[in-house]
Amino acid sequence: MATSPLLPSQARFYHPEQKRWLEAVVPGCIHTDLLRHGLIKDPFWGSNERELQWIEEKDWKYAITFQVTSDFLAHDELDLVAEGLDTLATVYLNGQEVARTENMFIGYRWPVKPLLKEGTNEVRVEFASTRSYIQSRRTKNHLPEWNDAVGGGSLVRKSPCNFGWDWGPRLVTAGIYKSIRLEGWSGNRIESLKIHQTHARNRVTLELTPELAKRTRLPVYRSVLKRNGEVVAEARGLVLKISRPEFWWPNNMGAQPLYQLTVELLANDTVVYSITRTIGLRTIELDRHKDEWGESFQFKCNGVALFAKGANWVPAHVFASEVSRETLEPLLTSAVEANMNMIRAWGGGVYETDAFYDLCDEKGLLVWQDFMFACALYPGTKEFLTTVEQEAEWQVKRLAHHASLALWCGNNEIEQMPAEIAKTAERKKAYDALFHQLLPTAVKKWDGVTSYWPSSPHNPAGLHKGHNSERGGDAHDWDVWHARKPVKSYEEKFYRFCSEFGMQSYSSPEVAATFCPRTEMNIFSPAMENHQKNPAGNQIIFDYVSRRYRFPKDYSSLSYLSQLNQAYCMKVAVEHFRRQMPRTMGALYWQLNDTWPGFSWSSLEFGGQWKALHFEARRFFAPLLVSAYLPGDESAGIGNQFQTTISEVQFYTVYDGRPALESTLHWTLYHLTIGVVRESHKAIELAPGKSVMQLKVDFKKELHHYGHANLVLRVWVEGHAGVLAENTVFFTAPRFMELPRTSINSTLRKVAKGKYEIEFVSKNFHHSVKLQIPGLQATFSDNYFDLFPGVAHRVQVALAQDIDYAQFNRLRMQPVSLVNSYS
Repeated sequence: MATSPLLPSQARFYHPEQKRWLEAVVPGCIHTDLLRHGLIKDPFWGSNERELQWIEEKDWKYAITFQVTSDFLAHDELDLVAEGLDTLATVYLNGQEVARTENMFIGYRWPVKPLLKEGTNEVRVEFASTRSYIQSRRTKNHLPEWNDAVGGGSLVRKSPCNFGWDWGPRLVTAGIYKSIRLEGWSGNRIESLKIHQTHARNRVTLELTPELAKRTRLPVYRSVLKRNGEVVAEARGLVLKISRPEFWWPNNMGAQPLYQLTVELLANDTVVYSITRTIGLRTIELDRHKDEWGESFQFKCNGVALFAKGANWVPAHVFASEVSRETLEPLLTSAVEANMNMIRAWGGGVYETDAFYDLCDEKGLLVWQDFMFACALYPGTKEFLTTVEQEAEWQVKRLAHHASLALWCGNNEIEQMPAEIAKTAERKKAYDALFHQLLPTAVKKWDGVTSYWPSSPHNPAGLHKGHNSERGGDAHDWDVWHARKPVKSYEEKFYRFCSEFGMQSYSSPEVAATFCPRTEMNIFSPAMENHQKNPAGNQIIFDYVSRRYRFPKDYSSLSYLSQLNQAYCMKVAVEHFRRQMPRTMGALYWQLNDTWPGFSWSSLEFGGQWKALHFEARRFFAPLLVSAYLPGDESAGIGNQFQTTISEVQFYTVYDGRPALESTLHWTLYHLTIGVVRESHKAIELAPGKSVMQLKVDFKKELHHYGHANLVLRVWVEGHAGVLAENTVFFTAPRFMELPRTSINSTLRKVAKGKYEIEFVSKNFHHSVKLQIPGLQATFSDNYFDLFPGVAHRVQVALAQDIDYAQFNRLRMQPVSLVNSYS
């Protein structure tokens, strides 16, 4: 096979208003081309997004000229391959129409040999207006949608969030957003490869099923499996036996060895065509069995049940062509560093690039893969189902071999509107045809191994039973946030698996400065409201912040408090869910990343900076968690007098590691100014895969004597290697606590080139110490941490550029904590 990219070559786009052709970048999109030429303002700045809605109303044309040689023309077959056309495209080659497309989620291959010529050729792609297409198909009884402000986005197979979502802008794109190229081949070609693994007694058998472009009588194959370049199994045929397999495991459960599998199509012992896939040897299953609470919902890898720890993934950039492996790698590395083992590729975005799944394979991140349907009802017409069938075939064939692939899911949150689905027989028939027939059939046919789940959330007892169940299936819990319920209400839920829950925060001042002048950093300014896409979202964040913290002194402090609150909310939820294992076996918070700079539920800001939540996730997703549950609550009564029923603390350990560990559980009760009030410890055993309530302690006497607002509790687990896990317990909201305004002392030590260790110590308690180094790009091993009296806390600092000790010391980094946010 020979491949000839259409690039590098001359690419142009046609501006319909200026009536002229301009240079274009392919892959790309119309917004990035217009921006590069200075024809539109920065879509991310201020409220510029609102001025760019005209773009989706226009038709756009792209043209690529390229050279073809006589040697290339000599191939038997010449195909034009377009992996991503967004979306309503008519494709021409040298003036002749090749095809029309209406689905951005399908890669296309068209035979074009008769249309090519030696020398200069031209591909032209004309993109019709998505808005016009939708308007021509909408009826008075159009199907309901829940996130498209204009409406009709569900009528076209295009990224749902491209039409806007409650965390991202409406910037409806058009263009050639993935690779476009020519491929030449002779004889025959392997189109796809289905791989089935059989595991038995430390032996793995691979059964391979290639699909050929042309029918061939008795095709001959050779199969080779390599590990680190060394052949570990080979055969003339399509069955490989691996006698000493290295098994692939999710993050924190083991290593991620990957093998290179090559299948060659032979003719007279000559390779006609070959296909290579990178695979991991493992089994992954969605385990649903009857138990004392109903029906389990848990994942097993290599027969071992795991608690799924992770977050939901949205597109890493509003313009899909801007996402590269270099964009994805730090975001997914951050997920691993926060001890995650699963990413849910959410159904309102795009099917991610190959690089995304390659990275998840390499890093041990299981992928819960939604099909791209979200928060809307979809047509049941033959035309629509046909294009979805083609989409499912393309995507399942493309992704099924990945070691990280754990689940195919039909859609996001459609079953949260069961009355809308069942409103008419036609709607119900369309829903079942798509999510209970077409998609599971495609998964079975083209994958054959990975489990299918119809919707998230989904109650296996049926639509009429409600979408969130504590007896089976997965749940989305939005009572905290949308319903503005108290954060402690998380502890009243006993889901089998919680695949969405979240709390927003404001952008850091550094990220806010990329879309808003510093003089307008007020959460209700036009620029900031435009970067908040959830109705009343800025008020909701502020509401939750005010329940827990004092009024901030400036925007920087407000941003800090909002991020502390976000981290606190997710900490309460995840610790509760982990304490309930094996009843609950998964917690995927909303959301990991951002698609543009703005206010959202993400733990990683646009650009990859860690919020307080991501540092907290590293703690609450750690293999060892020490957690405290406080029965009771506090509330405001008549005259705004606060009453509390909190006195007991239940100490839990949750351990995902192996093997069992002998350790000690410690706790110390501090008075904010006096010091240690009471302390104790207990020898414990950490059992793999277990949540154990290790101890109950009643602090009624101390709380009565000193008051809930004057006490704070440190709990930690210590082993031979030192402190293995720790946590902080408050007996009231921190806004009621008179935190001491004392300094934090630090000692600096250079440990390697570009790397320092800083030891922090204070004579008083400091909550959520935040570190920043003015003028330097740095990463911290820990941040937003609690500092207890006399207890040293060490942080490793890695600098983007090495500086000497004296220069680093002169920066005089002054950490801030909660007390600095209002004083």
